[in-house]
Amino acid sequence: MAKLTVSLDEVDMRLLELLQEDASRTTKDLAALLHLTQTPVHERIKRLEREGFIMRYVALLNTQKLDKTLTAMCFISLKEHSQKAIKQFDRDIARLSEVLECYNIAGQFDYMLKIVVSDMTEYQAFMLKLAKLECIANVQTSFVLREIKHTTALALE
Repeated sequence: MAKLTVSLDEVDMRLLELLQEDASRTTKDLAALLHLTQTPVHERIKRLEREGFIMRYVALLNTQKLDKTLTAMCFISLKEHSQKAIKQFDRDIARLSEVLECYNIAGQFDYMLKIVVSDMTEYQAFMLKLAKLECIANVQTSFVLREIKHTTALALE
């Protein structure tokens, strides 16, 4: 496990937990939960942002309400593993809006993609885009039947 370059105290850790639960909380609300005044909480947040512990703030959207109900995991093998081919694949995948997550993995496949689309027709259209990438040797897809756990919060114990 990598060591933290900056030490975080218990208040920093609790602040990060609270922000992971709901980043829209006001400094006033956070201060009350941490039993501090607003100024030190604001300063801590700014320091955590500056030091890269907090990368950005986002809104998590409801896929059901947005009619994005089909989630697929695509496992991809490349034809070749040259630096040029890998960099080109990485650039191409980053441009595809259907890809929410992309991981370079070890094992039977080279990459795992998380795809979220409305339906099978939209997935087929995505596959046509993927088929245009010349560096791909093989694609295997698994479809999510139901989601058991989904979180963006890191355990900070």
